[in-house]
Amino acid sequence: MQNSTLKQSIVAFQAEKQRLSLHASQRTALQILANIDMDKIILAALTEQESAVKKLRRLIERERLKGTAGHWSYDLNRHIALKQALDRLKHAILVQAAPITIQ
Repeated sequence: MQNSTLKQSIVAFQAEKQRLSLHASQRTALQILANIDMDKIILAALTEQESAVKKLRRLIERERLKGTAGHWSYDLNRHIALKQALDRLKHAILVQAAPITIQ
């Protein structure tokens, strides 16, 4: 019983550590690629968030065009990182905009 609980704790710790590592690398990549601080933009006003969404969409479109043209500077990992950042930001906006229900 104790051994099983310990194994579950280890697995949960490793999963959380991996999630935090991925989050940190995405934040760093976004800061370098788009000069956007994800933590600040999530707490910012809606207009700033919408501006960041537009900027990310433009960057993704530019990256997509480079990819379809076969440009030497196209990077699939950069394209994926930008898309993940956009999805995360859109999710954060939806969570903030969702009405709070009291039961």
